[in-house]
Amino acid sequence: MSGPIVSEGSSPIILGFPHVGTHVPAAIASRLNDEGRLLRDTDWHLDRLYAGVTPSVTTVAAATHRYVIDVNRDPVGASLYPGQNTTGLVPLSDFDNQPIWRLGEEPGPDEIAERTALYHAPYHAAFRNQIERVLARHGVAIVFDCHSIRSEIPFLFQGKLSDLNVGTDGGVTCARAVEQAVMSVARSAANYSSVLNGRFRGGWTTRHFGQPGKRVHAIQLELAQHNYLSSEAPPFAFDTERATRLRPHLNAMLTALEALAVRGDLKEVAQ
Repeated sequence: MSGPIVSEGSSPIILGFPHVGTHVPAAIASRLNDEGRLLRDTDWHLDRLYAGVTPSVTTVAAATHRYVIDVNRDPVGASLYPGQNTTGLVPLSDFDNQPIWRLGEEPGPDEIAERTALYHAPYHAAFRNQIERVLARHGVAIVFDCHSIRSEIPFLFQGKLSDLNVGTDGGVTCARAVEQAVMSVARSAANYSSVLNGRFRGGWTTRHFGQPGKRVHAIQLELAQHNYLSSEAPPFAFDTERATRLRPHLNAMLTALEALAVRGDLKEVAQ
């Protein structure tokens, strides 16, 4: 399956999983080099981590891997972080700046445009449909975009990443109450470090859909993977014990956001 995977729920919250997919069409997979075929930059098992954390949420997940196309990048190719190292709409290298394509097999502009139409556009069309459905039901929608990444990647950032990295593009993509609700949980989570709008300020999904004046609030949580994986190296195995410790904090975040929406607090910020 290469299209987005959608599970409709009754909650005002929509979880996004743009980077959990591992599907790579055979014609594309044959052009990846040994490093590329590791799919190292996957948000490994993140959908499993969130499964059942909060009932009745809607989920939208990309089935196709980010090396085919990154659905959390601007479709015109503009950098989310100008002046900082990052990967593009269709990455040519991984997060360690290692090439992922066989020499001479890198995708060109025409192929990137084709992949954008085949994979990127349908993912965001599905997301938009769910936002409109949730808005019609609740009068407000909260996009909670779910991500994870290795905690140490010198090419992308110095030192060790915080455990809980919350992004709202400097408070632009959601009401302050949404930001505060998530950060209150993050800051009180014992033995977990946290930061707001640090290295990760929210990707294209958060920035594109987050329009609090239209009652759509978006926030991103980037987790350091050592908090729920047994290792941040292959085979990237899920660690049930670590996940069990982390899940209550995820539940607290989502429960707090749902309470905001149910109380009607977020409707008041519409312009």
